[in-house]
Formats: sequence, structure tokens, C-alpha cells
Amino acid sequence: MSQPSVHNQNNQYACAVVTGGARNIGQAIALRLQQDGYHVIVVDIVAPEVDALQTDAYQVDLADADATRRVMAEIAERYTVTRLINNVGIVAPALLEEATLEDFDQLMHLNVRSALICTQALLPAMKAQGMGRIVINASRVVLGKEARTIYSATKGALQSMARTWALELAEHSITVNCVAPGPIATSAFWQNNPPDSERARRIIDNIPLQRMGQPDDVAQAVSFFCDERSGFITGQTLFVCGGVTVG
Repeated sequence: MSQPSVHNQNNQYACAVVTGGARNIGQAIALRLQQDGYHVIVVDIVAPEVDALQTDAYQVDLADADATRRVMAEIAERYTVTRLINNVGIVAPALLEEATLEDFDQLMHLNVRSALICTQALLPAMKAQGMGRIVINASRVVLGKEARTIYSATKGALQSMARTWALELAEHSITVNCVAPGPIATSAFWQNNPPDSERARRIIDNIPLQRMGQPDDVAQAVSFFCDERSGFITGQTLFVCGGVTVG
């Protein structure tokens, strides 16, 4: 893996910002990017669970637009950020008849609007450096999944924005790509699909590789997109799903 070559005025390696990086998939992404040599900044509503990510972490409710703008402005002023991972997201499982406007607003604000705010805040530094990597954590639900009306709408919106941004930012050598995880063993997954439930067993049985994905599997894909050598890949969605989309 190539090491980041862009340094900021404080002689630090270029920074990577990971939203929702305190736990689960976000934590795995943040730790992997640290291993890759980036100065990683976690932005989340809770403090990171591991010591290695706590030093430069920012606690903020990313569903709060004003608070998010303030935090991102501070980060943009202090650091040269050339990697942004728009990872934060929540699920609100519900069948169509049970979906609520309150959940719609909450998920749209956190999952989608925060990505727009964070990206806008960090774009000037990327343009000034003449390169950047933006990676969005989408989901295989963009292909459809029962009881995910609102969640799939947010992830589909993110995927569509990524493709538009890829076209707009190409002239600045800024790439924009999505990772789309399938079933990943996170606390949120097990909360929605109890390990001993028939639903969980059915999900696992339908994975061609016959195992649950791990957060590190998603981190591997993010690391690939962030690499300087991945500069000719943009506007793409990489499904990290154990072969579920093939079938």
C-alpha cells in the first residue's frame, strides 16, 4: 500500500476524516487508514472505543446541520484533508406501511445531508492539493431489501450523489466511489437480526461464501479506493457482500 505523500503545514501526513468512525465498520475503516499512514480524524456522536482513535476525535451529532458545519470548518482550518469517508448511517427497519415521516427525516438528515455538508467543507483543500479521495459507505440495499424503504432511499441517494460528484470533480483529480456492504457482523446487524433467529440463519445461508462479512472486509475496500494508485477509478460502487449480488 502506498503511503500518503501530501503533507499539511504542520508536517503531518495528509488527513483522512471518517464520519461515524467510533464503532463497527467506521472503526475498522479508521484503524485501517491509520495503518496505511494517514492522520485519521473520527467524527461521531460518541467517543471512539479504541484509544488509538481518541486523540483527534470530534463528538458531534451529524444529524445537526449547524453543529456539523462548525466541526467541519474547524477540521478544514486545522488539517489538510485529502481523504473523506462518508460512513455514518443508521437503519430504521420497517415495512412500507409502517414507515414514518419522522424516521424519513432522521435518516435523510444523518445518512445523506451530513455527507453533503462534510464534502462541501473539505473540498477546497482537496482542490488546492490537486487530488482527493471521497468514499461513501452505501449498502447492497440499493438493489432492494424488505423492510428497508427509508434506509434504501438514503443509500440510493448517496450512490447517485457519488456518481454526480465523480463527474463534477474529475477535473481536480478527486475521485468519488462507494462501497456497498452486504451482511456485515456489526452490533447493528445483530440487533436487527438476533444470532439465534431464523432470519439471521436465512441471511447467512444465502451468502455464497457461507460466512458473515467482517468490518475489516469493508475497510479493505475503502483502503483500495483511498490509495493514490486508484486515481483512474471513479463513480463506481464496489459490493462487499460475499457474492450475494451475483445470485
